[in-house]
Parts: sequence; structure tokens; C-alpha cells
Amino acid sequence: MISNLIKDLKPSATLSLATKAKQLAASGKDVISLTVGEPDWETYEPIKKAAIKYIQEGKTKYVPSSGVPELRRAVAKKNNLQIQTQYTEENVTVSSGGKFLIYSLMQSTLNPGDEVIIPAPYWVSYPSQVRLVGATPVIVNGDKETQYKLCAKALEKAITPKTKMLILNSPSNPTGRVYTKNELDEIAQVLKRYPQIIIMSDDIYNELVFSSKVAPHILQASPELSERTVIVSGASKAFSMTGWRLGWAVGPVEIIKAMTKFHSQTTSCAASFTQYAVAECMPDLGSYIENSVEILKKRMKMALEGISSIPLISAEPSDGAFYVWLDITQCLGKSFKGKAIKSSDDFSQYLLEETNVVVVPGSAFGLDGYLRASIAVSDEKITEALARFRSFLEQIS
Repeated sequence: MISNLIKDLKPSATLSLATKAKQLAASGKDVISLTVGEPDWETYEPIKKAAIKYIQEGKTKYVPSSGVPELRRAVAKKNNLQIQTQYTEENVTVSSGGKFLIYSLMQSTLNPGDEVIIPAPYWVSYPSQVRLVGATPVIVNGDKETQYKLCAKALEKAITPKTKMLILNSPSNPTGRVYTKNELDEIAQVLKRYPQIIIMSDDIYNELVFSSKVAPHILQASPELSERTVIVSGASKAFSMTGWRLGWAVGPVEIIKAMTKFHSQTTSCAASFTQYAVAECMPDLGSYIENSVEILKKRMKMALEGISSIPLISAEPSDGAFYVWLDITQCLGKSFKGKAIKSSDDFSQYLLEETNVVVVPGSAFGLDGYLRASIAVSDEKITEALARFRSFLEQIS
């Protein structure tokens, strides 16, 4: 009774592991989940108050499938201020979360047989969503030398006549790495030679960076690429609104209109009161976001200092987002209590069974030998998780 497409579809590894962690905790286990990319602080108070106000005012009905004009204007203005673009509300469409906007973009622009270049390690849903629309993911592996980012040379090598889209994500999920202006300049020079390629810029973490207010952008490197660049973002991460499901896409009017048409036949619209609340509060959230970034910087420092004293694993500093990208390659080929550690899946499974710490294996992100650990948890949980890591690794032989 189930379609072949869905039979072959793997569930999201991050969400599956987060669900497993909650089930274990509900059964009485002392679980520390370092899985899902979700802030542990509350949605900012002004947004909550505004949402309640709009509910009480009756802003609870259908709104345009493209989003309310107030939010579309606010999103356009924010992008124009951050990356010096010249968008208007006509360049913006809104729907139910950034993840759905990515799928909407792919449904609206890709055909069966088209190829999408995805730098690895990648967010777990990119390849699956590409396959869902009948296109082909082309994975380009990064390494320590490139800080796990796509370089211009590797990009050019991966391009074929079938290439239709390139995905850029900065800061990266899962590594937290940010593309520099020079790196983006080099990538832009390659893209200029291939006008058929649409650039999807996943900016969901672009305000959660540790050395500036916003991550450098491909459109700052090459403004003329705006004719074929679509920015996908949303309220989930920087505003701590993961459960509110509000995302937006910004790009060429032709693509944005196509995406809105897709929304009209799928989600209809994102929750109306949520849109009004974010539209009202978006211009005034800078200090809240800055405070969140300071919390993340402190936790990152704590995590890296702790990891540096634990044998067999290592991690390099992240530039932003919530994640530590743990290198466990020294553990592969070793064993834990007589059980072989052949992969990051083995490592994470044994770690869970032994210590009740849940992390996501690198295989879910397309690069084995690594783990993604979220620091969007309390200082106390980070400290305890590090202690359990140490205890576990001391038993590896």
C-alpha cells in the first residue's frame, strides 16, 4: 500500500535520534541528548506577547499563500540591510518552516534527471529532498584541509550539463563552518560561467555567527547572481521558534511566484498570527540574538576545552550555529568491550548504550568517522556529557 518512493525514503536521522532520546528519558533513563538543532532558550518574549495579541485580535484566519505583506516587507528589508540587496515584498514567499521552503524550491525548479551539487558533510535532508523530486544529488566531499567546505576547484569538477542547482549552507549544519568572503568570491567566479545553475543559499543560521553580526554571503561576493539565487531562511533558529514552523524564501520573482503556487496547493499558508508577530518584532530583536550568540560562544569554548583533554577524539572551532563536529577517526578499527567500532554508527550506538548520551553519527551527514554534537543545551549538560565521553573513551582499546 505504500509508494516505492516512500519505501526508499529514510527518516531524518536527527529527528529520529531526538525522538529516541525522549523515549528513553520518559522510561526513566538519565539521557543527555546532543542531537537536534534546537535552541534550549525560550522564544523571545516580544514575539510571544505579539502572537497572543494577534490571536486575541482575531488574526487567526487564512492569509495569502505568499505570506502577509507585513512579513514579506520585513524579510525583504532585513535581507537588504544584511547583505546589501534590493529586494521588495514581491521577492519573498512565506510558508511552514525553512525545511518546507527548501522542498518547495526544489519542486518548483527541478525536473527528473537534473543534478544538484551538495557539499558534504551536509544537512541530512538535502539529498532526500532532491530524490523526492526525482533529481539526482551529486555529493562533493569536504575535508580538514578545506574546513569541510566546498572549494571552487571541487565545484567546477562536479559540474556537468545536467547540473541545475548548487546548495550553500553557511554557517554549516553540521560543522558550524562559515564561508569567507574570499571563498565565496572564488565560488562566484565559477558560477558565473554556468548560467543554468540556480544557487540555493540556506541562511537559517546566518545570524548565529561568532565573529560578526551576519555571515558573509554569495550575493555580497557577486550581486549579479541575485538573478538565480534563492535565499531560504526562517524563524526557527535565530528566534528560537522551531515549533512555530515559519520560514521564507527570497529570490527572483519568477521562482518566488512558482513556489507560492506550490504552497497554494499544499500548505495553503503558514499560521497567520505567527506571521504578524514576527513581522512586528523582527526589526527589534538584535539584542536578543546577540545575547543568544554570546551564550553559544561560551558553550562552544567550554565544549572545545573539554574535548581537547579527552583521548582519541578532537574538534576544531566552529564559526557559528549550534554544533561541534567531532573527529573520531582514531577510534575506528578499535573496540569497546569486545565490540568492533567500524563506523560512526557503531560509536554512537555503543556510546548511547553505555552512557545514555545521544549524538548523531557522521554517516547521516554524508561523512563517516565523525559525530555531530549540539551545544544547544545547558552548561551542566555539556559538562556531564563530556565526563561521560571521557569515561566511554577510556574503555576503548
